[in-house]
Amino acid sequence: MAKPGKIQTFLEYSAAKSVLVTLGRLPAPAAYSAGRAMAKLAYLLARDLRRTAAINLGLAFPEKTDEERAQLLRETFDSLGRLLGLFSQMSSRSREELKQLIEVQGWENLEAAKAVYGDRLILYTGHLGAWELTSFGFSMLEHCFTFLVRRIDNPRIEELVDGVRKKFGNETMDKLSAARSMLKILRSGQTSIGLLPDLNTLDDEAIFVDFMGVPAATTFVVAKLALRTKTPLVPVFAPWSEEKRKYLLIVEPPIPFEPTGDEEEDIRQLTIKLTQRIEHQIRQYPGQWLWVHKRWKTRPPGEPPIY
Repeated sequence: MAKPGKIQTFLEYSAAKSVLVTLGRLPAPAAYSAGRAMAKLAYLLARDLRRTAAINLGLAFPEKTDEERAQLLRETFDSLGRLLGLFSQMSSRSREELKQLIEVQGWENLEAAKAVYGDRLILYTGHLGAWELTSFGFSMLEHCFTFLVRRIDNPRIEELVDGVRKKFGNETMDKLSAARSMLKILRSGQTSIGLLPDLNTLDDEAIFVDFMGVPAATTFVVAKLALRTKTPLVPVFAPWSEEKRKYLLIVEPPIPFEPTGDEEEDIRQLTIKLTQRIEHQIRQYPGQWLWVHKRWKTRPPGEPPIY
């Protein structure tokens, strides 16, 4: 994708910073509401994204009625708007203020894993709820690590977003050139790595495993990295709780797995297990996953395109 020109870069950056600063000055509930209002406008304008989400929801929830799936589609945009509101708070609030916006669950699972493996962990999540919080929240709670990101094409917006992500000591790594760096980091044992393995993956880095009951091209790199470095996989999630009116920061127990010596099959089985953990959370909070993403774009050989 071509990078934007200087004028476009400036205009996009100015708009993004204005939104972030304006929402960041609001109390958190007001910022969430403002973000959701912006998302409602995006819902009306984003016809192609609505179409993608409708197809995805039909595949994932064939048992639901059209109206139930339409409600989940609206909730998807609502969730993205609330995430924007939270990100504005992440940029403007202190550590102690931000701690009041979340409820941590399962932190003892992290402490137990660290007692055995030290800081050498692979933390992974999905694009559910406030996925940015799964990395930011750990650094806020003084467990910093390195996580993979896709760099934003606009360099000034990338700098703005990256500054928030690294506010409390995390480091980011470009996912396009990260393989050797991830190995080096894990073998050093000095820090953890964060990954998001729930998006569509190109053929050369993918195997097909079921995701929401439909075969999906899924990265095998996470499982391969865990097996080759003997590093545990720890699932973490950050859904919004309507009941508590807070984001939850959930740390699950590491995925239990015993290698058999057949690396190819071990990678497949571990990829299935980590995908199942993501799917379990999506089924608990079905309106908070990134349904606007073309998750099933890459198809097994011979299958027709879905979108």
